[in-house]
Amino acid sequence: MPLKKGTHFEISERKILLRIIDIIVAWSCLYVVSRFDFFNYFTFYQSYAINIVVLAFYIFSFGTVFEIYHLRNAESRFTTAKNLLLTTFFTVAFYLFTPILTPQLPENRLQILIFFVVIYISIFIWRIAYIGLIASPRFYKRALLIGDDFDADSIKKELQIFDPNYEVVGYFSQQPQNAEKCIEFDKNNLEKLLEDYKISEIVVTNSFRGVSTELQKLLLPLLQIGYPIKSYSHVYEELTNKVPVQHIGNDFYCYFPFSRNNQNKLYLLFLRSLDITVSTLGLLSASLLLPIVLIGNLVANRGPLFYSQKRIGKNGKAFKIIKLRSMIKNAEIYGAQWATKNDMRITKFGKFLRKTRLDEIPQFINILKGDMSLIGPRPERPEFVKELAKTIPFYEIRHVIKPGVTGWAQVNAKYASSDAETIEKLQYDLYYIKHRSAFIDFRIIVKTLSTVIFFRGQ
Repeated sequence: MPLKKGTHFEISERKILLRIIDIIVAWSCLYVVSRFDFFNYFTFYQSYAINIVVLAFYIFSFGTVFEIYHLRNAESRFTTAKNLLLTTFFTVAFYLFTPILTPQLPENRLQILIFFVVIYISIFIWRIAYIGLIASPRFYKRALLIGDDFDADSIKKELQIFDPNYEVVGYFSQQPQNAEKCIEFDKNNLEKLLEDYKISEIVVTNSFRGVSTELQKLLLPLLQIGYPIKSYSHVYEELTNKVPVQHIGNDFYCYFPFSRNNQNKLYLLFLRSLDITVSTLGLLSASLLLPIVLIGNLVANRGPLFYSQKRIGKNGKAFKIIKLRSMIKNAEIYGAQWATKNDMRITKFGKFLRKTRLDEIPQFINILKGDMSLIGPRPERPEFVKELAKTIPFYEIRHVIKPGVTGWAQVNAKYASSDAETIEKLQYDLYYIKHRSAFIDFRIIVKTLSTVIFFRGQ
């Protein structure tokens, strides 16, 4: 008899739900307001269908840039209010100034204000409802941990950091460690407990190759009635978008089925075309900013404008990276050093260059030369690579593709100034190599734009 599992929404389902309902409530409220005589800027006649589609496109696009579809942000009223305000402002601004695809500018400015207020208020009210209903504990995904030896509280805390709606309810283990915040399940009454606590899935904490005969006998009947059973490594990767190198052992080959796109000639041709196009446009655009950068460098950065440094690229091949100088001269007179948060060697103008990522612009030259790509793991210095490869397993796997100006680790992790932070960035890099695709490339580009807009560079 199938078990009754708790109702929950997957991460992808919640993100799709947010996008769809955002558009539906905005359209619905605009439709209602358009029935009154005082507002006629946005109408729903068939001949204006393109206007309706363009509005949805702008809400999707700017909502992604300003992170209103980031689930942790979506569960905070203050963050939602702030980011939605930016999303609505840019949506309305772009909508007004693309008159070929949208209605002509209204003569009465009150129409613009009504348009703005209706979009903002309608979506914000729905988002408050989302926080109170969908993001509430009644729709949490509840999991049971099963394994021979694990720290239940640590796993519970780690997974909830990345998805607050994922709740580790209980555990079953003969050798439990630190399980004060979880309920111990009795194997003799397991099916009833799973139903009583509305468990959605079972997570096996040790690798499938290491599952004991006793655990196998416990899990097999549940699998046969269609109960979801996953390895902890799989759940970790699914929730965090990182490859859990700390949980990978001699069966490492099970965790690295590299994306087929790494060998897909059409995808690689598309990526190279994107590299050349963006780099060319980037360098042309940067030439307009060059006078400002020159003045800033002359006043607050005194010294050479550019600097080059040896880095490790694809297949371990060294190349010279070009950047705008953001540190004092002779910053490494005593040898290679890790950059740190609030690094005293960074000049005032250098902080601005880093926050806005302007210091990365000369790397477009590296991209045109073929040493780098627009997207990929950040290239490190030979001294650091040699040191890190000795202490961090699988570190050099990141060299199987070209390094990038931006990347999955770059937009998700902090600046690495310690071994722990370097391991975290490696986890993101390996995830990108494993799941590389045009879709994840697009996500990285959007997240990079968000980083630049919010001055999150370091």
